[in-house]
Amino acid sequence: MNARLTTIAAAVALATLAAPAAQAATWSDTFIGYRYSGEFREPNNRNEVEKNVLQFTHSSGYSIGQNFVNLDVLQSDSNDPANRSKDGATEFYLTYRHQIHLGKAFDKNLAFGPVKEVALTAGFDLNSKNTEFAPRKRLLVVGPTLKFDVPGFLDVSLLYGKEWNHCGLIDRLCPNHDIAFDPQWIVSVAWGIPFQAGPVPLKFQGFLNYNSEKGKDYAGVKTEAETLMRTSLMADVGQMATGKKDVFFMGVGYELWLNKFGNHAFANGREKPGINTYAPTLQMEWHF
Repeated sequence: MNARLTTIAAAVALATLAAPAAQAATWSDTFIGYRYSGEFREPNNRNEVEKNVLQFTHSSGYSIGQNFVNLDVLQSDSNDPANRSKDGATEFYLTYRHQIHLGKAFDKNLAFGPVKEVALTAGFDLNSKNTEFAPRKRLLVVGPTLKFDVPGFLDVSLLYGKEWNHCGLIDRLCPNHDIAFDPQWIVSVAWGIPFQAGPVPLKFQGFLNYNSEKGKDYAGVKTEAETLMRTSLMADVGQMATGKKDVFFMGVGYELWLNKFGNHAFANGREKPGINTYAPTLQMEWHF
């Protein structure tokens, strides 16, 4: 990470962490999750990839805001190999978001229509993967969020994003090994809605991000808008089996990823393989 990015990241981290540091948590939820599919895809790879994903997630609230952090550890099979290896690649992807609820912060009622609160969201994404491509994504985001009055939660954000990344391929394929993409707009929707279907306690959860194009990539090819949705329907198995609510969930999900990482075509205009994912998933969560 260069000095300029380090300075910006530090500023965002201080801004997002300073407020909750002096506040006691009013609620928190932490879980270890697992998801699996044999139908993941990777850009410029014609094969479907089997992945086992271990997830660590923590969310918590305090008097005027909330925190969210998620770490995914993604282990691919040999169809997505590590650099100079026949074994599958390992990826780490970290997401952090902090919200300041403006109505609470300024003691104002900002509710209107179905919206119960307006927030300011800021945070970052970091990733690393041990493939030949060797990406090192660094994304900073900031923008307003509308928080809707529903059971559970429904947040809709409009975020300004700035990404830096790396390409480890040879010069012919990646003339620009380290790149600062153009700024982009990100429309982000996140939800978690609990409900009951007869005797079965369920929750419908997930997120949908629409990322605008972000200029040219490492090879000088124009990026395209990108859509990522991960959603799941989870049953509270722990409550049904032992009476302990919100502890152990099992369910099914779906990942939709179009123009993954903004990829669309090669320099000659031919569409890249592997840029779109349509993957059903099996999922589990253990909350503690």
